[in-house]
Formats: sequence, structure tokens, C-alpha cells
Amino acid sequence: MDLGLKDRVYVVTGGTRGLGNATARELVADGAKVVLTGREEKGAAAAAAELGPDAVGMAADNGDPEAPARLVATARERFGGFHGVLVSVGGPPPGFVADNTDAQWAAALESVFMGAVRMARTAAAELPEGGVIGFVLSGSVYEPVPGLTISNGLRPGLAGLAKSLADELGPRGIRVVGLLPVRIDTDRVRELDAASADPAATRREQESRIPLRRYGTPEEFGRVAAFVLSPAASYLTGLMLPVDGGALRGF
Repeated sequence: MDLGLKDRVYVVTGGTRGLGNATARELVADGAKVVLTGREEKGAAAAAAELGPDAVGMAADNGDPEAPARLVATARERFGGFHGVLVSVGGPPPGFVADNTDAQWAAALESVFMGAVRMARTAAAELPEGGVIGFVLSGSVYEPVPGLTISNGLRPGLAGLAKSLADELGPRGIRVVGLLPVRIDTDRVRELDAASADPAATRREQESRIPLRRYGTPEEFGRVAAFVLSPAASYLTGLMLPVDGGALRGF
């Protein structure tokens, strides 16, 4: 299938590693051009260099209110357009209600939540008809994850934002989608497993709850994300799409 990605231009936040990087790779492989971000200039530049001339890396803090406008401007200056954004943000610190401090909540609210709000708001003002805003969220939108209380609190709120934006932007032909990974084999998930008393046993237990009996790969997530962001998915909006191997049990 031709996804229609040739020469379309996307911003991918958190694109130096994990799910954001996997998505950037699939977009570029199918002909798109990408501006990807990371916390450090060196890492962002290196990640972009691996993808070749159709990618550029920028250092950007998700909590910086000025970052979204800079990213869109860079997309236009370097590649001549702006057609979509994938908002991918590193997970907030783990912990239970009694563990997480006010400072951790405030920092996560600023980077995970408000950073996504600002990026989406900027994109909504700049995207043409046929544009798309994608959010990398979590299966916690539907089912809270034990030990990830801050994420459980913030991700469903972003899903609500995405649904509201889909209603608001639909008349302009702009789509809004959410992607819900569960156990994808990224550094973040490995770190969560490693924090348990027996990481290998934890992984086996987690895999036993997934109908496909394994963690997903970043590449599997990236292919789904690239499709959903592409013109081939032009009638998909307002949806929260699990990429989870069947782990979520609700309809």
C-alpha cells in the first residue's frame, strides 16, 4: 500500500529513542521528512543523521512554551511544509500515590501534559487541511497501570484533549489520533521491569497477560503510527488505538 507519505513533513517530539524514534524511522522510510527532538542537541543531531538527509534533529524541552513554534518554523524552513506532528513524551516517574511528591506531579504536568497541550495548540493553528495531530499515550487511558500513578492521572486527560480537538478541528479536515502502547520493548519498559525484585520473572508475568505472549517491538509500534499519521488513514480521527498485542481487555 502507498501510504501517501512522500514529501510530507512531520514533527516528532521525543524522536531520539523509543517509540518516537521508531515512528520517525518508519515515516522517513516511506518518503516523509521529519523534524525530531531530543533533550540534547548532540543526541538529536545523531538520531537525525542516522535517518539521512530527510531528517533534522533539534534540542527541545517539552516544557518550554517556545519550543512548538520553533519546531514548526524549522519544518517549514528546512523542508518547505508542515503536515503533522506526533507528540511523544518520556514517561513520568513511577510510584504509588504515597510515593510521588508534589514536585514530581508539577514537573510531569508541565512536560507531559502542558507540553503536549502547547504542541497540539500550535499545530492546530498551523496545519493545513489533511493535517494530523498524533499523541503517544498509554494503555492507562483505559486501564490504570500499577505503580505508574502520575501517568495514570495524566494520560487519560490527554486522551480527553485529543477527543475534544478531533471535534474542533474535524471541520477543517484536520485529524487527531491517540496511540496506546502497553508493553513495547523500549528502554522505558525495561527500566520499569528492572525496578522489580526479579526483572526476568516480571517480564514473564507481563507476557503471560498478553494474548500474543510477548512484548511488542518498537518497529511494530512505528509501523502502526506511520499508517495512522499518513493520508492512507484519512477517515480515522478521534480514536484511541491500542498497540498492545491484545493486552487491554475492554472493547
